[in-house]
Amino acid sequence: MTLSTARHWVFDMDGTLTLAVHDFEAIKRALEIPLDHDILHHLAALPAEVAAAKHAWLLDHERELALGAQPAPGAVELVRELQARGYRLGILTRNARELALVTLRAIGLGDCFASDDILGRDEAPPKPHPGGLLHLAERWRVAPSELVMVGDYRYDLECARAAGAYSVLVNLAENPWPELADHFAADCLALRQAL
Repeated sequence: MTLSTARHWVFDMDGTLTLAVHDFEAIKRALEIPLDHDILHHLAALPAEVAAAKHAWLLDHERELALGAQPAPGAVELVRELQARGYRLGILTRNARELALVTLRAIGLGDCFASDDILGRDEAPPKPHPGGLLHLAERWRVAPSELVMVGDYRYDLECARAAGAYSVLVNLAENPWPELADHFAADCLALRQAL
């Protein structure tokens, strides 16, 4: 499969379709998570009542960010182009699904993704686990190799690799993970031009 023949696209959200605003180090400090730990995996290992309180804080913090989300360069145009072609579009985010909906509305893409094709951290195992991509492939009745996973971080690429999907890295000045990315574009504008 090539980008020009791909008809099933899955996007990470924060930092991919939006300008990156999450300060993960500040979030870890606020939640008393060691800086070298993954936030979601750390919270999953905590006692239920402690985890619940920290998840509530995280949700409130992320809601504020979602309401003020700004689109990444070329993201709206890319998604609208794919939508106009009649392609299947999905979201796979480590954020909460309800906040993905808020974010998509904030950046003007709320009508581009079917509700059931938006998977957050409660609908699928957090990336880099491939479960979300495999779920969308099954839902869309295609082989995972027919999916394109677009993201801005290694978890997106590792998720794609584990699922057998085509991986695209965007919104970085250079590609720090060439062994994981099937395609690299400086931003979504450049990715659209590569179609």
